[in-house]
Amino acid sequence: MEVETQGEVLTAGLLALERAPTAADRLEECMRAAHSLKGAARIVGQPAGVSVAHAMEDCFVAAQQGRIVLRHHQIDRLLRGVDLLARVGTASEVAGEVNRFLVELQQAIESPPDTITIAAESVLPPPESAAASDTGERVLRVTAENLNRLLGLTGESLVESRWLKPFADSLLRLKRLQHEASAALTAARESLIGQALSETTDESLAASQKSLLGCEHLLSQRLLQLEMFDGRSTDLANRLYDEALACNMRPFADAVPRFPRMIRDLGRELGRPARLEILGAATQVDRDVLEKLDAPLGHLLRNAVDHGIESPERRRAAGKAAEGVIRLEARHTAGTLQILISDDGAGVDVGALRETIVRRKLATADFARSLSEPELLEFLFLPGFTLKETVTEISGRGVGLDAVLNMVKQLRGTVRVTSQLGSGTRFVLQLPLTLSVVRTLLAEVGGEPYAFPLAYISRTLSLPRGQVEMLEGRQLFEFEGRPVGLVDASQVLGGTPSPASGDSATIIVIGEPANRYGLVVDRFLGERELVVRPLDARLGKVKDIAAAALMEDGSPVLIIDVEDLRQSVEKLISSGRLNKLPQGANAENRAARKRVLVVDDSLTVRELERKLLDSRGYEVEVAVNGMEGWNAVRTGNFDLVVTDIDMPRMDGIELVSLIRKDPSLKSLPVMIVSYKDREEDRRRGLEAGADYYLTKGSFHDDTLVRAVVDLIGEAVS
Repeated sequence: MEVETQGEVLTAGLLALERAPTAADRLEECMRAAHSLKGAARIVGQPAGVSVAHAMEDCFVAAQQGRIVLRHHQIDRLLRGVDLLARVGTASEVAGEVNRFLVELQQAIESPPDTITIAAESVLPPPESAAASDTGERVLRVTAENLNRLLGLTGESLVESRWLKPFADSLLRLKRLQHEASAALTAARESLIGQALSETTDESLAASQKSLLGCEHLLSQRLLQLEMFDGRSTDLANRLYDEALACNMRPFADAVPRFPRMIRDLGRELGRPARLEILGAATQVDRDVLEKLDAPLGHLLRNAVDHGIESPERRRAAGKAAEGVIRLEARHTAGTLQILISDDGAGVDVGALRETIVRRKLATADFARSLSEPELLEFLFLPGFTLKETVTEISGRGVGLDAVLNMVKQLRGTVRVTSQLGSGTRFVLQLPLTLSVVRTLLAEVGGEPYAFPLAYISRTLSLPRGQVEMLEGRQLFEFEGRPVGLVDASQVLGGTPSPASGDSATIIVIGEPANRYGLVVDRFLGERELVVRPLDARLGKVKDIAAAALMEDGSPVLIIDVEDLRQSVEKLISSGRLNKLPQGANAENRAARKRVLVVDDSLTVRELERKLLDSRGYEVEVAVNGMEGWNAVRTGNFDLVVTDIDMPRMDGIELVSLIRKDPSLKSLPVMIVSYKDREEDRRRGLEAGADYYLTKGSFHDDTLVRAVVDLIGEAVS
């Protein structure tokens, strides 16, 4: 533990001394750290550690006295010493390495100074571990399980405290009702003035009025006390939760101690000197989030050096400093944790990116030209995608950014990338401050509330049903210039579909720009900040559900796993089981229209038949093969089936035969429309049970429409 702590101090100090060799405070920190490690190694009987730490201490003392000036080659040896100290006592072969280190360090100290120019002193923040030792704060070790239980209990306390507000609101309604009753009684008594009333009746009315006024006064007093208690209770619960949450937080600096040296070593290895500037080291981050950030940040920082930073010659030619600068910043913004990784390198060549996308057949040339720069940059996150032509030990396999995106999604966050050619690239990670609390949009689906994490929602909107279009048997609407598929959320979540109300649909848009879906919900219930409650492990992974939470009134609500939900939607689409949305208020006018199912594997033929029949007033649905047509005809209420013969998965003859064998469908009219116009083909289709057989050349006239009219009549009954 001491090697780990003091090793961070030594690494940070050496990286700072590389830029400011005479910085007295850094030399003092490093000397003290080496001295502490020497003493610790002597106490636990590690002579190899004593030798390494003593040699490093002598080196720092010599630098303090001005006998040597630490240069790059000496810093390299001292950093090797830090690595060696971490291994002392864990490997038997370390003795030989210690001897080599001592000789090399002595040679580096005695060799003449190198000629590398040293830049101005860095402004790296002091190591957290060194600063913490001076605070005098007492430290208590608590297990993560205990801390999680504490956080869960404080979350429950916060939820319970919110119960008082709706209860107080109900008492306000009671107060209004009582006031109305008192006013009614007063009016009734006044209306009886001048009429002959018995003395008993008059006394009873007066007593009732007095009693009501007394109750109203007492209720007002108690309501005021309840409101004051509600305020104190809520404030106490919030402060308790904030304190428990603070126990679960760690400074961002805890996640990044190794990165400055990694950037320095990688830059020297590639011949592209670079340094890392860390901003917001004291920013507090949930420890669970912090633990998962190590790999994504490592990928992004290595990419910044390998893909972004240019060689010193190219940088000088571009008017930049020979040493590249990479910035890593953490900050709180709008209730979220924002992490920014930027470099001052070459940036992404969007033209080369577009060519790579087309060359790898990820998009057609025309489609790629239509994509904006942000849309093109999204391709960088695809699995296996890379702009490099060769694979190295550092990069080139296209797995880094894909891993970053997956980890960010696991944390319920988002990642964006922007780039400017010649100026550098910037990644922005937007993450929740804590995994214990999630900001959500509550929506009612099938009469039940569900919580959708806001980080995964692209947009919410109310869509007029007249803007819903049909294509390939799917319902779509246009969003940001692109078609987006519509899905009834109740079908995916297994609820009872709610009948459509009004002529508009309430929609939540989820997914990435290239793969979006519109989920139709019953209504929005507002935004909520919910305390996440994991589901019982015995349930396993619940489909489409990430966790649960409690509402203000104590009722449970399920939190949606949006990525899982998106995959469920894709499965429904691929299996052809996606239901159509409920009809709106004008459905009665459409109900009278005759419904026709067109089954054909040719997009051109399907659309031609659909538009031809739709223009004559028929309501048309399409299926892309015989199997999808069979599923559709069993679940839909059609007046006519128009089918091709040659189709994948199930041909038209087999489809007709299945329809004729089904007792509930055997009377359904079926028309075959095929390119096959031989007599034996016609006979085969009619013998299977088709009522009509047309060739596809009949589209040149109104033969198809006349045949449909002959079979089922005009479009509107």
